[in-house]
Amino acid sequence: MTTSTGAASAGSSALPSSGSSSAAIEVEERALAHNYHPLPVVVASGDGAWVTDVEGNRYLDCLAAYSAVNFGHGNPRLIEAARAQLDRVTLTSRAFHNDQLGPFAAELGTLLGKEMVLPMNTGAEAVESAIKIARAWGYRVKGVADGRAKIIVMDGNFHGRTTTIISFSGDPEARADFGPYTPGFVSVPYGDVDALAAAIDDDTVAVLLEPIQGEAGVVIPPAEYLPAVRELTSARNVLMIADEIQSGLGRTGTTVSSDLSGVVPDLYLLGKALGGGIVPVSAVVGDAAVVGVIRPGEHGSTFGGNPLAAAVGREVVAMLSTGEFQERASVLGARLRESLDGLLGRGVVAIRTAGLWAGIDIDPAIGTGREVCEGLMRRGVLAKDTHGSTIRLAPPLVVTGEELDWAVEQLAAVLDELR
Repeated sequence: MTTSTGAASAGSSALPSSGSSSAAIEVEERALAHNYHPLPVVVASGDGAWVTDVEGNRYLDCLAAYSAVNFGHGNPRLIEAARAQLDRVTLTSRAFHNDQLGPFAAELGTLLGKEMVLPMNTGAEAVESAIKIARAWGYRVKGVADGRAKIIVMDGNFHGRTTTIISFSGDPEARADFGPYTPGFVSVPYGDVDALAAAIDDDTVAVLLEPIQGEAGVVIPPAEYLPAVRELTSARNVLMIADEIQSGLGRTGTTVSSDLSGVVPDLYLLGKALGGGIVPVSAVVGDAAVVGVIRPGEHGSTFGGNPLAAAVGREVVAMLSTGEFQERASVLGARLRESLDGLLGRGVVAIRTAGLWAGIDIDPAIGTGREVCEGLMRRGVLAKDTHGSTIRLAPPLVVTGEELDWAVEQLAAVLDELR
């Protein structure tokens, strides 16, 4: 592998070699379940928007752990919050109160204009929790007959890979050979309000959607779609649940991507960046009339809401409360889009952006998304492919404009090499 070059990498020395990438990969291949197919880079450390591998090569991280590292690797404020809590107490379980969880819930609720928080750990757990909340709300508040609750989801969705979630996934890799599947879900085309309206009936308790479909390739619906969904769900007494696990917490230039449309759902689902890239933290956030349907003993998590997670989450909320990171994502996102537009017709056939989040469709005639990402890796940029010929860019929000320019230059060079 080669060390990255260009102005963006100047000023930081490579770490001493701490091993061989090939040896580390060989150990993983032998000892680790093969549920991922990662690029052949072995990260040993990270700082801001950059990571360094075991051989001392540096890479601009343009994935940010699928937005979990929105605030950069080793963010000093988040590391300090974690260190301070490590010296106090890290886990109590929810059998007892802890002094961080209540303030975390209150502060997160204030950030999003909601009253109540259900803390969990992973994004998939937040989705599973929301499904349970929606069903309980349907039976206990709306009056749906027992066992008949229906949740409408969107074609092309990605909400995780638990057995319930894959039951309404259209991705054969996530779904095949893992049945029988959980009933109670109906999928409709994303962005089609008429199809959604036709699918809602008296047993419908919720509409679950991503305001922007991330795993699908940063797919952005028509501008009028989310407002129409909000109007329709309100009129039909159906919950609107927005999965903001990848799209939320500054990524799109707003606190949550729903803000881009001026829409306030009944439930927000958060994860990834909520833990600052340090600990897994997720949450369902909504008003008491909805989240409050859950009773003691009906749902829980030993680690959900632990003091360490809550302390880090509080610092994330504090950082977002200033608006600084949202503004960075908006301004730098415009710069990234302008640079990417220059690649249209040069191996790129379509570009979709929202803040510092880009889905880039590569002309299949010149190569796959995987091949482009491998070429970027060789040039010191880490990105991720999806759905064959699409790559995604989601750098940490601490990235600089110059680093973004350099990354696009490397993408242009890779495309030229493949053409």
